[in-house]
Amino acid sequence: MPEYKLTYFNMMGRAEPARLIFAYAGVAFVDERIERRDWPNMKPNMPHGQLPVLHVDGKRLAQSRTIERYLAKVFGLDGQDEWETAKMDELVSAVEDLLNHINPWFKEQDNAKKVEIFKALCDSEILPFIARFEALLLENKTGYFVGDTLSYADLAIFHIFWFLNTKILPGSLRKYPKLHEFVERTAAIPRIKQWMAKRPRTEA
Repeated sequence: MPEYKLTYFNMMGRAEPARLIFAYAGVAFVDERIERRDWPNMKPNMPHGQLPVLHVDGKRLAQSRTIERYLAKVFGLDGQDEWETAKMDELVSAVEDLLNHINPWFKEQDNAKKVEIFKALCDSEILPFIARFEALLLENKTGYFVGDTLSYADLAIFHIFWFLNTKILPGSLRKYPKLHEFVERTAAIPRIKQWMAKRPRTEA
């Protein structure tokens, strides 16, 4: 078995879906968390000057979604055929689009502007996103987003909806029963539950 290390900041952020993949697969990895104050010295030595970075037996892989797809392939969480894999990539890309829309709100320091941005985001991006993913679960009818078993896409989607429901719009999934059930069921998977119980408590 290769030796894995995942390097990221001390937060969930872009690394959490990969951590969830490791947890679900039951594969040990070094969860290296660095402090922001140390990042300027580390940045020039990281691929593309970014985190997260996955280390596999000394080799390095960057870009969060690429890391997730790699781990999914290695651990058998990337679908039964090329079509399922492509549909998983599609849904994870949609999650990435939402994160890119939300990013200016995260970075805004002025509270008044932050409130204004958030109201606009809810109407134009967040609530339509939730409704679309509720419809996808209703359409697939298996309890998963692609196919009939849990995939890396489910874990990435689980994380964003857990985060929305817990940190951004608390309780928002109560109006979306399929999504609410999906999040609760995924959080109750023993290895996922164990990981969530032991991971460091962070706000993002």
